[in-house]
Amino acid sequence: MNFWKISAGTACVIGKKKIKANALPTTAYIMLGEKCKNNCQFCAQSRESAARTDLLSRVTWPTVAIEEATAGINAAYTAGKLKRACLQVVDSSDSWEHTVRAVESLHNRSEVPICVGSHLETVEQAEELVARGAERVCIALDAVTPALYANVKNGDWAATWNLLLACAEALPGRITTHLIVGLGESEEEMVQRMAICIDKSISIGLFAFTPVRGTALAEKLPPDIATYRRIQIAHQLLKRGYSQDVIAYQNGCISAYKVPEAELFAVLLDGQAFQTSGCMDCNRPYYNERPGGVMYNYPHPLTLLEVMEAIEVCGIVRGVHDELANY
Repeated sequence: MNFWKISAGTACVIGKKKIKANALPTTAYIMLGEKCKNNCQFCAQSRESAARTDLLSRVTWPTVAIEEATAGINAAYTAGKLKRACLQVVDSSDSWEHTVRAVESLHNRSEVPICVGSHLETVEQAEELVARGAERVCIALDAVTPALYANVKNGDWAATWNLLLACAEALPGRITTHLIVGLGESEEEMVQRMAICIDKSISIGLFAFTPVRGTALAEKLPPDIATYRRIQIAHQLLKRGYSQDVIAYQNGCISAYKVPEAELFAVLLDGQAFQTSGCMDCNRPYYNERPGGVMYNYPHPLTLLEVMEAIEVCGIVRGVHDELANY
């Protein structure tokens, strides 16, 4: 392989493509391979998907020669336009070889921090990636329950979960996972899984399920924005050290945050709860969204009005208008 696929936004940042965008990525996104041997029902790259091969979620991925890509990423990192690089590797018979080569290519040519999302089977593989220059390793769980995992990923949830926990123990503070809201889990199930991840120092990249034409779940609706906002707030509380006991439920849905109103607003007013989550400096513009559509994950700092609207949308936090009047 003498070329990489890079996201359209990344191509724009390194001067290889012109696009109109309200927000450009602060991470260089690189996809290695196509047509995964796995069969995740939501993924454009899955084995039985009929989606375009240059798609991952809503993002297109033009090809760029490796030398040009690494030089462009290094220049953008040096200029402060990019803060990290993320390798997203499609699972194939030679994906491990491609992953190792890509990590070494980037690490040898740039000081950019590298995150790797690749199919791994052992803790030793994760440790080798770190030894070769990766700062972080992502093991995507995606579905938070075994039943959902079996249904939408056609795989062994326990094996992935146990590997995730083992890697977090072996490489503390270096492991990330992805969780997708809207696959059929309850809000309570999502929060319970997030709480365990955070307790194990596993960073969480929250995604909203995104229907993509040509995939098995193309006709499934994305999650309700109120559900997503409630989960984002719960995620932020957990990251700030609150116990999951402060989150109340009714029929599996979050019904209240048992935190004093002023304290809750103090946690939420910086807007970080509603920005893209996961590895530091990853903003993933428009992975879940269409320009002008519902903004699940903001790729930039929010205005005070956007923060208040996001809190109000969740439907269970009172005092939003009073708090806004104070500013």
